[in-house]
Amino acid sequence: MSASAEQIRDQQRSTWDEFSAGWRKWDAEVMDWHASFGDAVIEEAWLRPDSAVLDVAAGTGEPGLTAAALVPRGSVALLDISEGMLRVAAEKAAARGLANVETAVGDAAALPFDDASFDAVLCRFGLMFFPRMSTAVGEMVRVAKPGARISAAVWSRAAENPWASLILGTIARHTELPVPPAGTPGLFRCAAQGFMTRMFRDAGLVDVSERKVSTDLVQDSPELYWEFMTDIATTVAVGLARADREARELIRSDVFRLLGRYEHDGALRLRSTATIVAGTRV
Repeated sequence: MSASAEQIRDQQRSTWDEFSAGWRKWDAEVMDWHASFGDAVIEEAWLRPDSAVLDVAAGTGEPGLTAAALVPRGSVALLDISEGMLRVAAEKAAARGLANVETAVGDAAALPFDDASFDAVLCRFGLMFFPRMSTAVGEMVRVAKPGARISAAVWSRAAENPWASLILGTIARHTELPVPPAGTPGLFRCAAQGFMTRMFRDAGLVDVSERKVSTDLVQDSPELYWEFMTDIATTVAVGLARADREARELIRSDVFRLLGRYEHDGALRLRSTATIVAGTRV
C-alpha cells in the first residue's frame, strides 16, 4: 500500500471513530433507510442456514446482523476499519441474542482471514471509500470459497441521490473546495453504469450482474434533515469545516429553501438510489 493510501486509511479510521457517536444516535433511522439496500445485497448472496458470511465495512453491523439471523447454523464476521463503529455493532448483536457474530477491526485491502473461508462476502456502501478498490475486491475473492457469492451496494449517480447531492452541491457553491484527483474515495466514485461489473469481472468473478434499488430518505423537517446529515455524513462535515461562519449560515439557509421541493404528505422525501452488484467466485 502506498503512503498516500495509508494516509487515507488512517484518516478514515479516525473520522469514522469520531462519527460513531452520530451513527449510534441515528441508528434506527439509518437502518430503516438502508434496509432495502441491505436486503438486496443479502438476496444476491444466496445464503444457506449454515453459511459462513463476511460483512466488509460493516460499520454498525448491517447487513451482517440481518444475515446472522438467516444463518442460524452458520457464522457472520463483521469487519470494519473503525473500532468505534464495531462497538455499536457488537452491542446490537448482543441485544438481539445473535451468538453467531464476531467482530474484527481490519483493512479491506488486507483482510485478516484465511483463503477460502467464507460462503458469502457482503459489502454495503464501503467500496467507494476504499483507497484501493481493486485490491479490496481481490481480497474479498481470496477469502471466498469456490462457488461463493460476493455482493455489494454502491451509491449510484449524484442526480439519483438528492439526499446527498442537495447539501453537497450547496456546500460546493459557497466554499472553495479543491477538485479531488480522479479515483479519490467519495460517495459517487463507483456510480458510472457498468463500473462495478467491470471491477468484479476483472477480479475473476463470473455470473456478474448489477441492478439498481431506490428508496427515500424520510425526515420530518428541514431541521431534522440538517441535524441528521451533519451527524452521520462525513463528506458533509468536511465540507462545512472549510466554510466560515457566514458561509455556513448561507449554506443552511439555501439547503432549507431547496428542501421545499421534496416535501410530500407532511415529510421530506429525498430519493436514494444504489447499484447492487454481485458475482460468483470460480
